[in-house]
Amino acid sequence: MTKIIGLTGGIGSGKTMIANYMQSKGVPVYIADDEAKKIMKSAEVKELICSEFGDAVLKDDNIDNSMLAKLVFNNPDKLQKLNGIVHPLVASHFEEWLKKHSDFPFIIKEAAILFESGSFKKCDAIITVIAPLETRIDRILKRDKTDRESILKRIENQWTDKEKMSKSHFIIRNITKKETINQVDEILKKLNNQ
Repeated sequence: MTKIIGLTGGIGSGKTMIANYMQSKGVPVYIADDEAKKIMKSAEVKELICSEFGDAVLKDDNIDNSMLAKLVFNNPDKLQKLNGIVHPLVASHFEEWLKKHSDFPFIIKEAAILFESGSFKKCDAIITVIAPLETRIDRILKRDKTDRESILKRIENQWTDKEKMSKSHFIIRNITKKETINQVDEILKKLNNQ
């Protein structure tokens, strides 16, 4: 039976870099956020989102993710409604994807809100990526067109590193790329030997 290894961490912790590295090592990686974005492009889901949040979230007939983020990250009820639309569809897509990778001893399911969504309960082990707050903020400022205040609001909507670490089997401290890769290699070695 293929084991599901959850990979999570707060925004800007470096999950994507780690997921890409694992993929380069031949490990199948499911990136939940990427799949959610694809799902949100379907006509059916766009309609559901627009009926919930209004046409203001549309831009060029697509969901304007930055507008939607502004609406939901300041409002837990709206965030819950959005998650109620998207999460069940991502969960069902993941189950189909998992069937196609059932010949692997384990796969990685990368999700920013693995704990918050409750999907960690279906994982056989969890890897949490952590990094100092200022490092995370710096990374996000360089990557996204956003501001410090918006980043801090998004961080407030996620579990703290301490909460995540208490439920994790492996912790990656992502400060320098070389040290991080060494930690990932160690974890992969352990997972391959289980």
